[in-house]
Parts: sequence; structure tokens; C-alpha cells
Amino acid sequence: MKKLKLILSALLIMLCVNITANATTIGYADFQKVLSDYSFARNTYKDIDNKLTELQQYAIDKEKQYKTIESPIQKKTFEDQTQKEFQAREERIYNLKTQKDEIIKNNILEACRSVAAAKKLDVILDYGVVYAGGVDVTNDIIQYLNTNKK
Repeated sequence: MKKLKLILSALLIMLCVNITANATTIGYADFQKVLSDYSFARNTYKDIDNKLTELQQYAIDKEKQYKTIESPIQKKTFEDQTQKEFQAREERIYNLKTQKDEIIKNNILEACRSVAAAKKLDVILDYGVVYAGGVDVTNDIIQYLNTNKK
């Protein structure tokens, strides 16, 4: 009976050691903070906002020009041309934003992989899904991005 207890105790200890050895190391980050503190992303989004402001100003200027036109035929031609130009500008801004979003996303993914490897983390989650435990790597990701991804 003592041998059985000893064997069971040894198996239990080995199981606990095995579970501990396979424990996942979790990191978490506040990705909103990463985006706001990542200088390339901040500058990119500021540039896109400026382009959208320019587009709004373009629409205002064209509206003023439209009001000065008296002929209905000229108004219609002006309106059609302005609409085409506006849509082309809007599409260029949209394509630029899509392209820059992809670059930023890839840079953040690369930063997460690098920080995870350096900190020996198995996974990095958004801070909103981690209620307790884990390692906050937000500042590490931001530092990596600002020094390595301009």
C-alpha cells in the first residue's frame, strides 16, 4: 500500500512538473495606445486627415463656382465634371489609406513577433481579453516600431 501511494505521489509530481513546463506565457498590449504612439501611424493618419480636409475644401470651392454659373447646360456639365473629379480624388485617398493601413498592420505584426520572441512569449493578446496575469508589452511594441519601422 505504501508503494502504491509512493508511486501515485511520484506520478502526480511528474504530472504537475509537466503541466508547469507546458504552461503558455501570455503577453498583452493596448493596441489603441500602440497606434496612437507609433509615430509612422500617427503621421500617416494625420496626412490622410489633411487630404480629407482638402477634399472637403475642394467641394466647398466647387459649390461656390457652381453658384456663379447661370446656364442650366453649363451647370449640368460642371456638376458632372466636378462629381467625376471628386470621386477620383476620394478613391485615391481611400486607396492610399488602405495601402498605409496594410503597412501599419504588417509592421505591428512584425513588432509583436519580435517582442514575443525576445520576451519568450507564446502569444500576445489585446489587453481587453486579459483580466489577470500576463505580461504587458505595449511599450516594448511601441519602442520597436518607433526605432525599427519608420
